[in-house]
Amino acid sequence: MHTPLTSDHLLPEIHPRAVPPALLKALKTRFGGQFSTAQALREQHGRDESAFSVPPPDAVVFAESTLDVSDAVKLAAQYKAPVIAFGAGSSLEGHLLAVQGGISIDVSRMSQVLSIHAEDLTVTVQPGVTRKALNEAVKSTGLFFPIDPGADATIGGMAATRASGTNAVRYGTMRENVLALEVVTASGEVIRTGTRAKKSSAGYDLTRLMVGSEGTLGIMTEITTRLYPLPEAVMAAIVSFDSLLDAVNTTIQIIQLGVPIARCELLDATTVRIVNAYAKLNLREGAMLLMEFHGSPAGVQEQVALVQAIADEHHGHAFEWAKTPEERTRLWTARHNAYFAGVQSVPGCRAITTDACVPISRLADALLDSVAQAQASGIAYFMVGHVGDGNFHMGYLIDPTKPEERDTAERLNTQLVQRALKLGGTCTGEHGVGLHKMGFLVEETGAGAVAMMRAIKQALDPDNILNPGKIFHYN
Repeated sequence: MHTPLTSDHLLPEIHPRAVPPALLKALKTRFGGQFSTAQALREQHGRDESAFSVPPPDAVVFAESTLDVSDAVKLAAQYKAPVIAFGAGSSLEGHLLAVQGGISIDVSRMSQVLSIHAEDLTVTVQPGVTRKALNEAVKSTGLFFPIDPGADATIGGMAATRASGTNAVRYGTMRENVLALEVVTASGEVIRTGTRAKKSSAGYDLTRLMVGSEGTLGIMTEITTRLYPLPEAVMAAIVSFDSLLDAVNTTIQIIQLGVPIARCELLDATTVRIVNAYAKLNLREGAMLLMEFHGSPAGVQEQVALVQAIADEHHGHAFEWAKTPEERTRLWTARHNAYFAGVQSVPGCRAITTDACVPISRLADALLDSVAQAQASGIAYFMVGHVGDGNFHMGYLIDPTKPEERDTAERLNTQLVQRALKLGGTCTGEHGVGLHKMGFLVEETGAGAVAMMRAIKQALDPDNILNPGKIFHYN
């Protein structure tokens, strides 16, 4: 986790709400050693991987059960004090920052895998279980949890932000994979949404309402998700291109032909160079697609042959195949380390990260112009993309002592998002809105839709205590 920038012009709107001493006393009485007002712990829970800098929460509660979360919320509700759920702190858009003060409820100790129903391909976990821990817990069943945003995020945080990642082109996002939830509401009531059944027509889809709500409608205390059989055969491949356009056009054709590729990631030449330096690799420094294929041995070979033929049509070369787990790990570790490679490529820099997603047919229009503008700006950057589903990320590497560089990065971000919206896309494919994308929500969804979201928020959280100040502005 990097140290956030501190320039005054980076601050979001901060409207601190007083946390009465009586509330702090009541929390101390109820939670004892699970409660802290220590400055170091408050600061740890007052920052994420975004570049925003705001004051920390007033206190931290380490929840170890659903009852702990419920009791903490009930006490906060009595005093109308904000509560913010905290998992791994790996969010990128300021989701967990205490812009109105309040109590951080850390659920990382709620890390039990509660039940594995291998015969139904489902698992139920507490919110503090990380994706790597989940896969370790289910590997003996021959199943796996495919959602991979890169960071070892918690399942609760991934559900709250509707995360996806490198496997989304085949396995979908958290929206498609969360079946049921246990949620603590703004009053402290514990409710359940959904079931382990694959489908339901019973009333409003409250599970989907909660997934992606970023902790503004409730705090998840149990999550039931889908699992998938481990593929019989897995093969990874990289292929390089002389031009970014050729790499993008290859991706578009792969998807439009219906090739059931599991992962399709894009790095431009600048990013490959950064990754090579960081990971001590010797990948060809051109635009690169990193792909993975899942299925039967025959099916994987068929997919590989078709993709190689498509890439050949677009001047792809320097194919490298990885069949063993060790070889695949080497390639995917390089991809997952792109963020850290970028930050370390410019000593003392900070990364302003953003993402957008467009229909696959418009990927070239969105991505090439965004890269060209970044190159023309003079700002160092890196670019990676889950391009199989039209999603890509830009990281602008700025000098924190130069406000003009932050201004340039935010201008580039605005241009990127507005371009995506004009092409029928979204301001965020997987990061979530948090603080950073709030200004684009009306432009994307329309004022009427935002008004409806605000009405839902006010109905479920009338005192605005659940992660206030995120997604959109409301009283």
